[in-house]
Amino acid sequence: MTGFGEASSHTDGVHYTVEVRSLNNKYFKASIRLPDDLQTIEPELESALRQRLTRGSIVCSVRCSDTSEAAALTINHRALSRYVEQLHEAAKLTNSETSIDVTQLLQLPGVLQSTDEGDERLEEARGMITPLVGEACDHLVSMRKREGRMLMEDLMSHHKMISVRLAEVGERAPQVVDDYQKRLRQRLDKLLEEVGRRIEPSDLIREVAIFAERSDIAEEVTRLAAHLDQFEALITDEDDARPIGRTLDFLTQEMLREANTIASKSSDSAISRAIVEVKGAIDRIKEQVQNIE
Repeated sequence: MTGFGEASSHTDGVHYTVEVRSLNNKYFKASIRLPDDLQTIEPELESALRQRLTRGSIVCSVRCSDTSEAAALTINHRALSRYVEQLHEAAKLTNSETSIDVTQLLQLPGVLQSTDEGDERLEEARGMITPLVGEACDHLVSMRKREGRMLMEDLMSHHKMISVRLAEVGERAPQVVDDYQKRLRQRLDKLLEEVGRRIEPSDLIREVAIFAERSDIAEEVTRLAAHLDQFEALITDEDDARPIGRTLDFLTQEMLREANTIASKSSDSAISRAIVEVKGAIDRIKEQVQNIE
């Protein structure tokens, strides 16, 4: 979700520049930086950003450089005259000479005022800045898409590894029960041989059935495979413009849940090694999907 976009335009001696930056965040959080005389359009700009960006810490900076005649403040002559009169009166009261510094007078409250065209210039700025926000968002989204393509390649590499290991687990699972039955028969035959007895086939079958039911991971393997298919469908569907970050985050949680269940049910070393790799890949996927909108 990181990205940067910039747009600018120039009209009637006024230069406008808009920059939009985004950093990773699960939610939408906008910070808009505007010149003091344009603060009233902040809600409109935030709404424009929300329409284009659904997640991320967004910083939108607007700069305005006015080199036209309208940028000059006007002098309030009545206020200035009143200040001068008061200075003369103060000098008479104190029997001192009046020393007037025009530069300091201009800094007094009310002496310099903006023109009466403030509302008109605000509307002009609104008409220029809002489209620039959209253009800057276009550049930001384009940058995000380039990052997204690289991210998708990384995610698919983890997806492929999980699929391979899961296929190995699926092939190994039936053999685990057969191996258990052989080991159990060998141990029981050895123990019963010492006391001159033999195991009943029904007893062996019952014990193996209990083990098979307790260690059955077929459902978990099937569900994890289904989650992988859904994951691939989401990240490879270029026609769907809806945000998928939260969906992928939830999906990886379910994938990890199934992997943990497989690990707890199976006592086979080969399956355990494969699931350790699967869980590691899921954790890496879970970290990466935090960067997806």
